Amino acid sequence: MKTLAERIERLFERPEEPPGDDHFQAVDELRQALDQGTARAAQPAGNGEWRVNAWVKKGILLAFRIGRIAESEAGALRFSDKHTLPLRKPPQGVRLVPGGSSLRDGCFIGRGVIVMPPSFVNIGAYVDEESLIDSHALVGSCAQIGKRVHLSAAAQIGGVLEPVGGLPVIVEDDALVGGNCGVYEGAIVSRGAVLASGTILTGGTPVYDLVRGEIYRRQGERPLRIPAGAVVVPGSRAIETAQGRQWGISVYTPVIVKYRDEKTEKSAQLEQVLRPSGRESD
Repeated sequence: MKTLAERIERLFERPEEPPGDDHFQAVDELRQALDQGTARAAQPAGNGEWRVNAWVKKGILLAFRIGRIAESEAGALRFSDKHTLPLRKPPQGVRLVPGGSSLRDGCFIGRGVIVMPPSFVNIGAYVDEESLIDSHALVGSCAQIGKRVHLSAAAQIGGVLEPVGGLPVIVEDDALVGGNCGVYEGAIVSRGAVLASGTILTGGTPVYDLVRGEIYRRQGERPLRIPAGAVVVPGSRAIETAQGRQWGISVYTPVIVKYRDEKTEKSAQLEQVLRPSGRESD
């Protein structure tokens, strides 16, 4: 993998160089490595931290740069996109339900994952085993989704390619992202956290923890992180300026109202009957 990283770094830093076999071979190898999960845009670095692999994002940007527009077909539908960014077939042990979903080549989809239609998983994304991507959900470029995560209907997981050193959105194991939620700008949803329907997280949004009396926000290079097991709901906070008080204006803010308990576990549990066994032979 180090050799591939070095080749991509070298090719990326030469935008004036006409694309040749070296470019296309490097991009093909990167997509294969991303498909297999041997390369990742970001990965756990221990102690709850994540490390960005900037060379992977450079390789994806290189694919956009050197690709030419080509037409493709999927059943009766026709598309046009960069020829270096094709769609991929679902891997063994994954349920891709008919109805308009697509997986871009260069995304990792673990065993037991369910993709309900219509959904889209972009290049560089990593979706680990037994997660559920519900209807109208988006997994953006380079987003990292853990095991047994439930992305409910219309959940939007933002992507990031630039800056190349920027942390993508991270949703860790056993988290539940409710319907019409949005997670953007490198926010991290820690293991087992629950985002109630309509919750929006961005890098600049403060999150108020009513249980622990804390306020969480992005601080410099440290991303916004929702604590493990937190239950987050949409809330509001008053504008404290004189004009804000005069007009009685409040602005949106996410609020942690509790941490997971037995009642939460029951409501968050996925229906096991929907899941593929993930044990099918290759």
